Amino acid sequence: MASNLWTRDEMILALNLYLKLPFGKMDRRTPEVIHLANIIGRSPNAVALRLVNFASYDPILKERGVSGMTHGGKKCREYWDEFFNDREKLLFESEMILAKLENTTIEKKYQQEIRDIPTDISGDTKLRQVKIRVNQYVFRQIVLANYENKCALTGIDLKELLVASHIIPWSENVKERLNPENGICLSSLYDKAFDKGLISFTDDKYIIFSTRLKENVGKEYYARYFAPVENARLVSPRKYYINPQFLEWHRDCIFNR
Repeated sequence: MASNLWTRDEMILALNLYLKLPFGKMDRRTPEVIHLANIIGRSPNAVALRLVNFASYDPILKERGVSGMTHGGKKCREYWDEFFNDREKLLFESEMILAKLENTTIEKKYQQEIRDIPTDISGDTKLRQVKIRVNQYVFRQIVLANYENKCALTGIDLKELLVASHIIPWSENVKERLNPENGICLSSLYDKAFDKGLISFTDDKYIIFSTRLKENVGKEYYARYFAPVENARLVSPRKYYINPQFLEWHRDCIFNR
């Protein structure tokens, strides 16, 4: 059985799970909460309470007027401050710990995500590649959960067709590449259109079409795939709102007006 004091590994794993779960699902009956409780030897209720402790330090929730439970959560501030501004470190380190407690390795757990890493690299070079792939996958988990595993534009709920679209691309901003405020869950077609600047969104989250896209009005594919979403608005996420500054960047730097 675990001692009363939470270890560093346990705190990191709880923060990892906090990032992945919508605020309304930080409950002792949630399967992910039960799973974490089982592998660290604590009760689901204890894990759920720790998640709500972390919520009390989340500035995103504070801006929305949502507060967590501060009582008993002072230790959470220490880990929040350490990791929240270095998500790359938090996500990968916590996934390494999680894999070990699940009696596997990070390479085996994420073999599908790292399968195309060249076999002729090793050491730190390979580790950096593995870290990028794992963090990208976890970012996808966080963004999809934020939109209840549905396309924010169409409601499509087949995970195989969903993409965690970066508003500011991965390569453009290291600091924000794993920020959930920089992600939108979109189905593949609209993700590609967004990535190529054919569509964008206003600060109020309404879709806007580029001139290049509008040139195709009257074509069958336009009537089938784009006309139905004209003037559509993105659904509201469960936890992390889109940062309007990121949308402004996309409109200025990628969108083909």
